[in-house]
Amino acid sequence: MFHLTSLNFNGIRSAANKGMEAWVEKKLPDCMCVQEIKAQAADVAGRFESIAGMKGYFQFAEKKGYSGVGVYSRHEPSDVVVGFDAASGGEFDAEGRFVELRFDTPAHKRSIISSYFPSGSSGEDRQAAKFRFLDLMYPHLMNLKKQRDFILCGDINIAHQNIDLKNWKSNQKNSGFTPEERAWMTKLTTEGGIVDTYRQLEPTATDEAYTWWSNRGQAYANNVGWRLDYHLATPQLAGLARGVTIYKDEKFSDHAPITINYDFKL
Repeated sequence: MFHLTSLNFNGIRSAANKGMEAWVEKKLPDCMCVQEIKAQAADVAGRFESIAGMKGYFQFAEKKGYSGVGVYSRHEPSDVVVGFDAASGGEFDAEGRFVELRFDTPAHKRSIISSYFPSGSSGEDRQAAKFRFLDLMYPHLMNLKKQRDFILCGDINIAHQNIDLKNWKSNQKNSGFTPEERAWMTKLTTEGGIVDTYRQLEPTATDEAYTWWSNRGQAYANNVGWRLDYHLATPQLAGLARGVTIYKDEKFSDHAPITINYDFKL
């Protein structure tokens, strides 16, 4: 069984100070996709290059204290692909939003990807950037799907359906639940053929599905949350998903870790 965890750190140093490493040591995933590292290579060197016996592979943002993604793996990849939009100017590569580990054998081609989709909640300019990101990400994933199987884990910053957030009626004009973003997710998971693995396993889950809670008010205490953290997989790998756990009680971030177990080995 392959245990794959995804977690938005909201700062790797902050998460470590709140007990993240001890939790990972206890759970021992095979791979852990992480987002919002909020650190540079120099900050990671000598401290976070590996966690619980897993070696880390990263894309850092050019801006200090911002974004950044990584994949920690206890299996040696056959190749590492850092970034995805260099051909179109590298706007989002500069923000540290995509790293892909490839595990290719004569029998199959498989990738584990960590990605951090932009949030548009800070204003119209960032929402516009989010739409540019989605416009680039969709064809990239479709091209990748033609070549290999993959699981993309990450903070997608989109709640797809009404059951994916507590207050869906009042959030329909807010970033993360706009009609355009939801339509992108629908297209990805229908004609795009990519599977939302959590929803495959838990098609009707509501309150227990949330992975993020605002720091405002009593959102966490009252479970006024959103499901923003996903495993998005090609059908062959999604079909091997056997169980999921969202660790809501772990508080080293404003996101909960999500682990899905897959019936394969790298």
